[in-house]
Parts: sequence; C-alpha cells; structure tokens
Amino acid sequence: MNAPVRDRTGPTLRGREASGRLPWMLVVPALIGLVFLVLPLAGLLVRAPWTTLPGRLAEPQVLEALRLSLVTATIATALCLLLGVPLAWLLARVEFPGRRVVRALVTVPLVLPPVVGGVALLLVLGRRGIVGQWLEGSFGVTLPFTTAGVVIAEAFVAMPFLVISVEGALRGADQRFEEAAATLGASRWTVFRRVTLPMVMPGVVAGAVLCWARALGEFGATITFAGNFPGTTRTMPLAVYLALETEPEAAIVLSLVLLAVSVVILASLRDRWVSAP
Repeated sequence: MNAPVRDRTGPTLRGREASGRLPWMLVVPALIGLVFLVLPLAGLLVRAPWTTLPGRLAEPQVLEALRLSLVTATIATALCLLLGVPLAWLLARVEFPGRRVVRALVTVPLVLPPVVGGVALLLVLGRRGIVGQWLEGSFGVTLPFTTAGVVIAEAFVAMPFLVISVEGALRGADQRFEEAAATLGASRWTVFRRVTLPMVMPGVVAGAVLCWARALGEFGATITFAGNFPGTTRTMPLAVYLALETEPEAAIVLSLVLLAVSVVILASLRDRWVSAP
C-alpha cells in the first residue's frame, strides 16, 4: 500500500501568506508616528508666505544671520575635523586604560542639554572661568559673546557626530592594508595619511556633513555662551527665535531655510543613513 504523499509546499505557502498580511497593531501606531513627524513640517510649508518669500530672504538681517551661520558652522566643522579625526583614530586603534570612559565622555554632548553645555563653557572659558581668566590675563583673549564663542559652542555640540562616524569607519576598515604598508617600511603617519585616511574617507565626509548640519542648527549653547548680538553672534536659529516674538512670518522664512538645508543634508547622505540595506 502506497504511503500518502505529503504536500511539502503547503506550510511554506501558508507561511508566505501569513507573512504577507499587515499587522494592524503595528501599522496603525506607525502611521500615527509618521503623521506626528511629518505634520509639523507640512504646516510650516502651508503657512509659509510664498508670495513675499524672495523679498524676505533678501532682507539685510536675514542675509546677515545666514552669512554668520554658514561661516561659523564651516569653521566649527574644520575645527572638529582637526581634532575629531585624531580622536576617533585614538579610540578605534589604540588600546589604553579607560578607553570606554573616554568614549563615553566624548559622546556626552549628544545627550547633554545644549543650555547645560553653554553653562559649562562659561564656567571654563568665561572671563572668570578656569581657563578663560588665564586666556584674558595672559593673551587678552575673550571668547564669550564673540563670533569665536559661537564657533566654540557649535564645535562642542557637533564634534561627537564626527567622532562617532569616523570611529565606526575605522573599526570597519580592513587593517591588513595598513599592516602591509607598515611591513614595507612606511611610518605610522604615512600609513595613516596614504592608506587609512583614504579608506575611511566616506565616513569622514559623512561625519563632517552631519557635524556641519548640527553646528548650523545649534541654539542652546550658542545663546548661553555667545549671546544674541546682531552681526556678531546672532545665527539663524537665534534669528528664528527672535523673529517668532516680533514677526512670525520672518521666523517661518528663516525656518524654511534651515529645513531646506536639512533636506539637502539628508539627500546627500541617503546611501549611508537613509536608504535601506
């Protein structure tokens, strides 16, 4: 008597059908979350004064705030590259006691309220700060409420983005190329400059772009440490805050500029941060 033939495709087909059904208990909260995130941005676009937008963008105070934001964010990013790339290399390549503690300290500005960061900068770099009073007494350098203070505040909150991105790229890089270069007699500086840095350059670029965007949008540490002086420390976020109290349409225009910058940043990094694998 022949044994019954089992349908081997039945469970597989049923599994595919089950996996194809949408779990509404997850879809509904997901849609609500999407609306929660997108609706404010849509409201900004709907309420924007499109007819007067070109004229408002050409206003002197808007151009002044935009110029200052672009300049300070670029200088802050350059400072972060100068200091953050070596710091990321140290965390990724060198074993030393307390490395985990150092990594935790580096990432503290990511979760620290920006206003608290501004207060901390004042206590260290202010005129009566631990380092600030020495800078003023020895060199006559005063950082608070200056454009240089804006750069310092922006670099403080933005550098962790660069360090994390570059450290991740260094940990994912194949060290065999560096070892091969070292066996051929290349110095550690030559290996870093000619082998390591080109390998992790996409991570450096991505980190620099994120760092620049974070510096451009910095508000709390800037207003606490550098103040809000037109032409000196009033960046775009500070101009938005001030305009919201006196001229809401101008605040919307400034917000649209920052929104456009954010969209461009995300579009440029879509392969690394947005696209699904």
